[in-house]
Amino acid sequence: MPLTNSRDQSLRARAAEVIPGGMWGHMNARALGPAYPQFFERGEGARVWDVDRREYVDLMCSWGPNILGHRHAAVEEAAARQRLKGDALNGPGEVMVELAELMVATVAHAKWTMFQKNGTDATTACVTIARAGTGRRKVLVAKGSYHGAVPWCTPSLAGVTQEDRAHILHFDYNDVASLEAAVELAGSDLAAIIVTAFRHDIARDQEMPTLEFARRARELCTAADAALIIDDVRAGFRIDLAGSWEPLGVRPDLSAFSKSIANGYALAAVTGNDRFREAATKVYLTGSFWCGAVSMAAAVATIKVLRDTDALPRMIEMGERLRQGLQAAATRHGLSLRQTGPAQLPMVLFDGDPEFRLAGAFCAGALRAGAYFHPRHNMFLSAAHTKKDIDQALDAAEVGMAAAADIATSGKSVA
Repeated sequence: MPLTNSRDQSLRARAAEVIPGGMWGHMNARALGPAYPQFFERGEGARVWDVDRREYVDLMCSWGPNILGHRHAAVEEAAARQRLKGDALNGPGEVMVELAELMVATVAHAKWTMFQKNGTDATTACVTIARAGTGRRKVLVAKGSYHGAVPWCTPSLAGVTQEDRAHILHFDYNDVASLEAAVELAGSDLAAIIVTAFRHDIARDQEMPTLEFARRARELCTAADAALIIDDVRAGFRIDLAGSWEPLGVRPDLSAFSKSIANGYALAAVTGNDRFREAATKVYLTGSFWCGAVSMAAAVATIKVLRDTDALPRMIEMGERLRQGLQAAATRHGLSLRQTGPAQLPMVLFDGDPEFRLAGAFCAGALRAGAYFHPRHNMFLSAAHTKKDIDQALDAAEVGMAAAADIATSGKSVA
């Protein structure tokens, strides 16, 4: 249960007076349960502290952006140097060219890049560029996939018209026949197929793309002269620095990046090949803060650390350590887990738990014991996670598993 008379509760009450619902979107703690804090004071490495100064091993990494850990020294130093010069100026700083060159040198398919502020900006820009480059309208989207929070792709229908989605067609992720049928339905009006780097829909098992599916998506786009777009907003740089489908040998025409590229500073990017370079010059994409130089300096530092260190292998190693420890804890408590997707982007669900009662009890117990897990969303590892951090998270998970086992055997409600 939440602490009474806490600073978090006081801030919630104040927020409710001046913010619709007190909080909006995916960071609304009410959707997670009463044990979760809404407001945080600070982060350091792989830890976060809420406004009541309770410390947690952070297994969400700000919902993905902190790939090197909170307040990474090299990133903060680069951002501070640029901040002394300026951030939002009358045009971009020199650092934009350096970052663009670094993105093109890092991402395998990229011949150019453009910058935005968040993932929705980037995915929407990709779709716009694809339509401009092909002169067509239809965009194929996997059922249940999340590509952002604007009318063409938002999971909520509130305020959305049928016209907003008139040219969106759906297929099933990893289902080649379904994809082929959607392409046939689009016919000569196919502008693009957009797919997430792997299937990371909320509240369900994750799926890595099959080689057959990835190759067929590429073949279909090539045959139709349409754009293959990879939404790498969530997975970008956590699977492969060159692009999440590069290990499959499949290169997109356009990719959307955000979250991890500036280690917590607000930035997004579209990368593209020469087929869509001219289209990218014709569309009107802009924002008052899109050329903020501080975030770009942070991104240069972030990518160089990822490139020059063993950050990614360490994330994978710590993810495997977490995965094995969670499985062992579940077995000790007579619970059955499903752990899917990349170890560095872990999804943990309980068998026989359609209403997420066991997951809620597990997360609430672990939270009280000092680890921040999520009951229905994939989580994130950072390069800052150490064996000590993971082992402390597993100690907290032991408390959570006991709480989940109690719910499973007694049928009690989650407190």
